[in-house]
Amino acid sequence: MYTEEHLFSIALRECSHIGDINFHKLIRAFGSAQNTWKTSSKELQKITGIGKKVISDIGNEKHLKFAEKEITFCQNNNIQINLRHLDQLPFLLKECEDAPAILYQKGKINTELHPLSIVGTRKITSYGKNFIETFFENTKKHKFISVSGLAAGTDKEVHTESIRQKIPTIAVLAHGFHTLYPSAHKTLSEKILSENGALFTEFNSSRKPDRENFIQRNRIIAGISSSTLVVETAFGGGSISTATFANNYNRDVFALPGKITDKFSQGCNHLIFQNKAIAISTVKDLIDQIGFNSPKEKTEELFPHAEKSIQLSENQEPIYNLITYHPQISLDDLAEKTAQPTHKILTIILELELLGKVKSLSGRQFVSI
Repeated sequence: MYTEEHLFSIALRECSHIGDINFHKLIRAFGSAQNTWKTSSKELQKITGIGKKVISDIGNEKHLKFAEKEITFCQNNNIQINLRHLDQLPFLLKECEDAPAILYQKGKINTELHPLSIVGTRKITSYGKNFIETFFENTKKHKFISVSGLAAGTDKEVHTESIRQKIPTIAVLAHGFHTLYPSAHKTLSEKILSENGALFTEFNSSRKPDRENFIQRNRIIAGISSSTLVVETAFGGGSISTATFANNYNRDVFALPGKITDKFSQGCNHLIFQNKAIAISTVKDLIDQIGFNSPKEKTEELFPHAEKSIQLSENQEPIYNLITYHPQISLDDLAEKTAQPTHKILTIILELELLGKVKSLSGRQFVSI
């Protein structure tokens, strides 16, 4: 189950000044963590951006000893060690530039399911609870897996409602598997595992739930899915960081709007105002936008529109058809498939939007209507 590469990966990541990006840079240069560990300082410094300070701790025997204990801990606790450079990260996480070099996992998941991240305030209101209940009630027939952070409030509601509707769920933790925070959610975490869900963390068993870990954890919640839903949040809430990460990863962000006088709707309203999130109008529209319908279902639903393509101009028709049969296609993909510059495509898309044929999503992605 574990190899020498797991050992050297844990040791290398434990070194001072070796974060996820430097780790990945070294692996690209030398092929493996084991090779990197055994490479001379002189050779290591030949890599652009890798100086004496970065490599100063590589080769330190205490990190190898720690790695040996960590592997024993993982063996004793049925923890899977996923390495980014061996293409073991789940779903879309591996696409992120700052993806974790190591992701520890408890439980098994079906990676063919559609992941959906849902976050919000720890002080969830009845408005947020009602939305979560309604959303899961209307999506239980779809094959997806929910992702949240096991915190109090919104996260707890997401995991609990997922289990109630028999939808697998993933909890991303901000600490190692030697502890659980909040401790009150121990039973919930066990229920997640027993119901085909999983627990993930990038932190080893020496890491406590320090405050800065939660922001770092949020990038995994954002990066693992193509869409993130923000249910409720105040200005500056932790969910704002998750939405920011999702925007940076070119993922869709949806926010539940509320009264401007409601504290825990103000963050969502501001995301929408800044065009950093799409306003959730109805659950039905949200389901369509996040792509829960299969390609076959979408094709059947949209085929009548395709028949009307003769009404479109010669420039509009090929763009419209591509968007119809490739839901949520990006601007870059459209440019590649049509061999046209993006500024010309944007002009055509604007015409299609005015005709009510196409709708723009965040991240420069498009769907037909």
